[in-house]
Amino acid sequence: MLMGLIRHGQTDWNAAGRIQGQSDIPLNGEGRRQAELLAERLLREPYRWDYCITSNLSRAEETGRIIAGRLGLPLLEADERIRERAYGQVEGLTAAEREARWGKNWDQQEFGQEKDEQLQVRGLAFMQDLSAKHPDRNVLVVSHGGFLAQLYIALYKDKYTQRIGNLSLTILEKKDKEWNPLLYNCTRHILQNQR
Repeated sequence: MLMGLIRHGQTDWNAAGRIQGQSDIPLNGEGRRQAELLAERLLREPYRWDYCITSNLSRAEETGRIIAGRLGLPLLEADERIRERAYGQVEGLTAAEREARWGKNWDQQEFGQEKDEQLQVRGLAFMQDLSAKHPDRNVLVVSHGGFLAQLYIALYKDKYTQRIGNLSLTILEKKDKEWNPLLYNCTRHILQNQR
């Protein structure tokens, strides 16, 4: 089984540096263009995909619809377990706004944000369920940067720590009980087509 993990395309809040969390912010025009670029790349690469599944936030759903539509894939029912971390009171704020309110160590304080361990547990449960339901299929999964970062920590500890880019592609292959990374956080399709 292959799992292609994708971060959704850009939104206006991404562009402004605002934390989105579970606020349901739609893609912007650039985010739609990024999704088209990844779909074109996936059409040219040797991997073949059977399904696409997204989180239930609109920016991931629209990214998934664009990619699945271009590849002619069935879109499975959205799964709330792969939605972004809930950030509580800091959602909608930029880095400067967070620091002005609570200081440089704002992320060490309690503002109702979901804990790392909670994201890791729901991420691993999602992967286990998906691989049990579709053990011989290759599935594209459209999710969110904060969620994917915690999933990679749960799978690989501190081996992968770089920021997850918009429309990045990570491909994992399941062998026995292990998920082996074939590609990590690749945004080549975006970098080659920057405006």
